[in-house]
Amino acid sequence: MNQDLVYKVKQEFGSQFGSQCLLINSPGRINLIGEHTDYNLGFVFPAAIDKGIICAMNHSNSSKCTISALDMNEVFELELDRLTIGQHGHWINYIIGVVSEIQKKGWQIKPFNMVFSGDIPKGAGLSSSAALENSIVFGLNELNSLRLSKMEMIHISQKAEHNYVGVKCGIMDQYASMFGEEDSALMIDCASLKAKIVKIAIQDYDIVLVNSNVSHSLVDAAYNDRRKVCEKVANLLNVEALRFANASNLLKLKSKISEEDYQKALYIIEENQRVIDAYKCLDQGDILGFGTLLFEAHKGASEQFCISCPELDYLVAFSKAHPYVIGARMMGGGFGGCTINLVAKDRVTDFIIAISEAYHLEFNKPCTTYKVQLSQGTHLIN
Repeated sequence: MNQDLVYKVKQEFGSQFGSQCLLINSPGRINLIGEHTDYNLGFVFPAAIDKGIICAMNHSNSSKCTISALDMNEVFELELDRLTIGQHGHWINYIIGVVSEIQKKGWQIKPFNMVFSGDIPKGAGLSSSAALENSIVFGLNELNSLRLSKMEMIHISQKAEHNYVGVKCGIMDQYASMFGEEDSALMIDCASLKAKIVKIAIQDYDIVLVNSNVSHSLVDAAYNDRRKVCEKVANLLNVEALRFANASNLLKLKSKISEEDYQKALYIIEENQRVIDAYKCLDQGDILGFGTLLFEAHKGASEQFCISCPELDYLVAFSKAHPYVIGARMMGGGFGGCTINLVAKDRVTDFIIAISEAYHLEFNKPCTTYKVQLSQGTHLIN
């Protein structure tokens, strides 16, 4: 947790509103493996990280809510009985969405004030949106004694993104941000929403994220397009979702769909199995086998599901060429954002220098690197 960020948010809330506040830490997430499998009711393997949203909240003394986003230097006022969606893509829609979804359930919310800031790199695919949504629903639950379970909260966060942001996301991001545990990942079955907590013992390696600094501005439309393809193929296979399909069944359908759709569906089936295999590798301490699966996952995401970009492909190829990196892949919805890399601890500095120099030389722009630790999910700060 970024203590400087906690102090800044707390001080700003006191300065603006002159009162005590609830402080909430809501983390971003990484996904070790399993992209686009969540809305196909498959398996994913995410973890909360030590970068996130710090949110301060308390009741308002007026009939309006005042929300202050420190990083954007923006302040919005809301009236709870007259909520309207803001400009497309604006952060206020996440907050309006959460509030509206709570109200749809019939729960009463009192006017509140809120200040938030974060240290999740913008556009890195670390799910700052889920972290923000979870911080709001968690805080409002505490302030208004709603007694929502964590599972109820993440569904509210997900519906806010569906109905007020326009991204038909699965549940993984909100789940990992809310339920994460320190030094652990969550093997989530997205059909049952049951999870196994897996201690991640990779003592000789660090998780290093490399942000391509390519904005994935097209991801919303492309994400929804991929989802439609998956749903169409699942329907043709007469299964609820591609989680319940296999490669043999899909092959029988090949002549009835385009090659592009066939490859996208095959990727989901294969990626789902990779998540299961990754769990087995980590459970057995086979770190090298786990790393190999990361490289395979990137190849599928790039060549079959077509959600990579030249910059991400370059970063993964660079990592694969260096023996002290045992696994790497693009992470997130695609078309930009980060790669996740498993790098030998004693070579992390060398890796960061080398990949930064090579990337700048290749694309004439910088990449950004981060070491991350696996962290606790959304919680109150004492």
